[in-house]
Amino acid sequence: MKRFFLLLALCYSLADVTLYAQTKPLPRIAIAGLGIESSTFSPALTKEEAFHARYGANVFNAYPFFGVDSPLRHRAVWVPALVGKSLPGGAVTREAYESLVKQTLDSLKKNAPYDGLFFDIHGAMSVVGLDDPEGDFITRIRKVIGNKTIISTSMDLHGNVSWRLAENTDLITCYRMAPHEDAMETKQRAVVNLLERIESGKGKPAFKAWIPIPVLLPGEKTSTRIEPAKTVYKAVAPAAAQPGIIDAAIWVGYAWADEPRNHAVVMVTGDDKEKVTRTAEQLAKSFWDARFGYSFVAPTDNLQGSLDKAIASIKRPFFISDSGDNPTAGGAGDVTWTLTEILKRKEFQSENGPSLIYASIPGPELVKKAMAVGVGGHVDGYAGAAVDARYAPPVRLSGTVTSIEKGDRDAEVEVVVKVGSVHVIVTQKRKPYHKERDFTRLGLNPRKSDIVVVKIGYLEPELYAMRADWILALTPGGVDQNLERLPYKRIERPMFPLDKDMKDPDLSAKLVPSLD
Repeated sequence: MKRFFLLLALCYSLADVTLYAQTKPLPRIAIAGLGIESSTFSPALTKEEAFHARYGANVFNAYPFFGVDSPLRHRAVWVPALVGKSLPGGAVTREAYESLVKQTLDSLKKNAPYDGLFFDIHGAMSVVGLDDPEGDFITRIRKVIGNKTIISTSMDLHGNVSWRLAENTDLITCYRMAPHEDAMETKQRAVVNLLERIESGKGKPAFKAWIPIPVLLPGEKTSTRIEPAKTVYKAVAPAAAQPGIIDAAIWVGYAWADEPRNHAVVMVTGDDKEKVTRTAEQLAKSFWDARFGYSFVAPTDNLQGSLDKAIASIKRPFFISDSGDNPTAGGAGDVTWTLTEILKRKEFQSENGPSLIYASIPGPELVKKAMAVGVGGHVDGYAGAAVDARYAPPVRLSGTVTSIEKGDRDAEVEVVVKVGSVHVIVTQKRKPYHKERDFTRLGLNPRKSDIVVVKIGYLEPELYAMRADWILALTPGGVDQNLERLPYKRIERPMFPLDKDMKDPDLSAKLVPSLD
């Protein structure tokens, strides 16, 4: 009889446990983050409106995996605060930064407490008068949400991981592809890692290994399309999949900001100390050992040489990257030097010359004039160099308006002006041109053009698939690919490749203490 009652009691206990599991409240997880690449070598400044901040439920629209019917959406009570993403540009004004941070902190205070926070950042934001903005931001978030809340951080591999950022985050990861075809996959991985640590009760990782690597390279030399980055990054996913490891990541860092935190970094998180440290050291060594092999993702030349080769080539379309003023790396986007040089060339001064598309140059006054005369009308005015006139003054464009389009999120208004055999895309506000539709909606067919010149570094996937040939022109601007021409004063030295003969650094793992 005694055994019967013991079994009965056990059954009731198991039923209670099952009922508790079914009624256990979902974790409360906040969402916040700011993302931008900011060149300190550009005179441009980035203001608050550039971040197109999302608030509340609108934050979910930035992430396909947070759709209403998504399984992830139902695994937690999600509390979106603020997420803002800006086109790369110049340093963010202190006023804009403080406003966005304050709004985030106010929202987090209002809706606390939290079991976790998904921190979605780029990692290369520069702010006027402030070092390490992401480290400052997460430190201030910690003061609001406390040290027990688990923070999972998602980053661009061109971001920077300071010790302060590493210390204040618990889980951290970054993209494993450049171009960033795995961006959304990475963000989702950061969310899944966070949920699994909360749901399992394992909580924060026991160990976080951080290794700074004194290498500073542009993304155009570390594309995972080519060696050695292809092999170096191919090792990251298997490293992260080992038992005892939560995630592993290699950051190239951001080359166009002159700050002490700017350099490559490896981080590995997990519960097995030996595996975490050994894996971090292996990844760091592989990145360092490959340093002399990193080269540009495409053939390079100065602009004159690039144009000579494009004109002489029989391969069409021939793409030229106007890399020094790439707005998606932090350039002002309005440097006129390349366009000025193109229009000087006799080959393009006749309507029957080689067809060339130039994308793009901001010129709000010229846009107004083009709208006034309409498609088919003649326009004469100036564009560009309103922000960065260091290399050339505003460029005069005198030609026929062939297209006017309104409503673009970035450009707002786009017009196409044909000058000789050159179709120049002029925008009200700067805009990158990465997709075929960016051109075809303006009545342009890049596949049928002889030459396409784009303010870009490495070609984004659609343009890369389209090109018959391609050269990366080493042009001037705020994101000059020739780093040795940049006046670095504050980065840590020695730094490869600025100090090519430097001694091998200490690449032993440094264990980052947990805040709790």
